[in-house]
Amino acid sequence: MKLYMSKQHGAWAMLVVPFVLGMVAGGFDWLQIVLAIGWVPLYLSTYPLVQAIKKKKVKFHMTWFYRYFFTAIVFIIPVVVMRPSIGFVGLLMIPFFLLNIYFGIRNKDRYFWNDISAIIAFSLSSIATYMLGANQINTLAWLIVGVSVLFFVGSTFFVKTVLREKKNQKFRWLSWIYHSLVPLAFLVIGKWLIALAFLPSLIRAIGGPRIPMRPMKMGILEIVNALIFFIVMSIHFYS
Repeated sequence: MKLYMSKQHGAWAMLVVPFVLGMVAGGFDWLQIVLAIGWVPLYLSTYPLVQAIKKKKVKFHMTWFYRYFFTAIVFIIPVVVMRPSIGFVGLLMIPFFLLNIYFGIRNKDRYFWNDISAIIAFSLSSIATYMLGANQINTLAWLIVGVSVLFFVGSTFFVKTVLREKKNQKFRWLSWIYHSLVPLAFLVIGKWLIALAFLPSLIRAIGGPRIPMRPMKMGILEIVNALIFFIVMSIHFYS
């Protein structure tokens, strides 16, 4: 059976990178694997739910919502029972998922602030995996959230400069300024390895919009960039 899901494939990097970074920084715990199995269908459940609320093939979409949502619950509930503190992360995510649903209902799925709310929700998953491994929330846990948000906001800027805002010179300048300030800020505070993790994003932001790029090519570029970011940040956590 072919799975029914959103065609916004760029969300998969946002789904995976923060989640795994939390595991890298906090240490491994087998409950992280159980949570991961529940985390994916929980994400997948949001798309059919929005479509059902829009009254598009309600029965069809609610069927898929139930399939994904109850699969997620089967795996997430045992983790919450064994580590009740994880429920705190879920509460933090709820407002941002609600914003996603709100923008989706209003057909503003590609609205900039909808992207930001999704990025924050995905990035918060790193706290859950970090807590499972380290048994605490500290400044490092919030650092993972922060760098994840900053990285994927940059991705949003880049994608829009290549596609929907490619003729908007003002938006392009905003992207360049953003991508320049982020690594500079980390250099100023002495976090040179984190600054290095953002350097490929800066290069891509400056050179990418000048090159004719199909969505597939852009997607591959974003995956490679996310992989580099993940590797460098992992090195930072181990150094």
